[in-house]
Amino acid sequence: MLRSIKHSYGNKLAALDGEIGHVRDFYFDDQNWVVRYVVADTGNWLPGRQVLLAPYVFDRFQLEEKFLAVDLTRKQIEDSPSIDTHKPLSRQYEIEYYRHYGFPNYWDGGGLWGMNSYPTLDRPPGPLADGQGMLHDAPRVAADAHLRSTQAVNGYAIHATDGVVGHVCDFMMEPRTWVIQQLVVKTGHRLSGREVLIPSSQVERISYDESAIYIKLNRTATEQSPEHTLNLNGTEMGAAAPPIHGLTL
Repeated sequence: MLRSIKHSYGNKLAALDGEIGHVRDFYFDDQNWVVRYVVADTGNWLPGRQVLLAPYVFDRFQLEEKFLAVDLTRKQIEDSPSIDTHKPLSRQYEIEYYRHYGFPNYWDGGGLWGMNSYPTLDRPPGPLADGQGMLHDAPRVAADAHLRSTQAVNGYAIHATDGVVGHVCDFMMEPRTWVIQQLVVKTGHRLSGREVLIPSSQVERISYDESAIYIKLNRTATEQSPEHTLNLNGTEMGAAAPPIHGLTL
């Protein structure tokens, strides 16, 4: 069942040995529409710092829960590489981050998550041995990671094939694969308009310079898309998750 990303902002996060803050944002891959990281605001624990949590550290990620368990210690998180939240994440940073935790690279292999369709680990998170993976990673250092903030993209204008039709106001994620299956688009007036669901597969491109998302549908088709309605727990009411990127969910 698809779950609202916006509904999870502010959810508390607990490491193996104590609370670490709350969910502030998500970083998603704007080519495959897969959420790659949760951005944690560490509050009074690590003042002025935000840290990334990859999906591998969540044994079970249910967005409707208000307290999310993280399979890491506070020390592991504190020692993780710092991020500059004002810049897109680089592949160089991701290599350093993944080496710190010993995660398998999601960008290697044919699946959404490396060789897999789901973010799973065959061992507990832990740093790689010195030199491990260096030759394997080196050719990819300069690659563009295509990671963007859901908070930043929220509010972008939606351009149909025949004009502006509204703006994006939420994202609906499948919690097993972390794929953003649907964009929630507010059509018409910002206060009185209708919220509809647009499959992420209908996105043609995102223009960050224009703060705009261009889709393959015309305005009429967009306005007649299924209405977006949420349960109290942040799940979509009655909406089936369509196949995406070769997956049947």
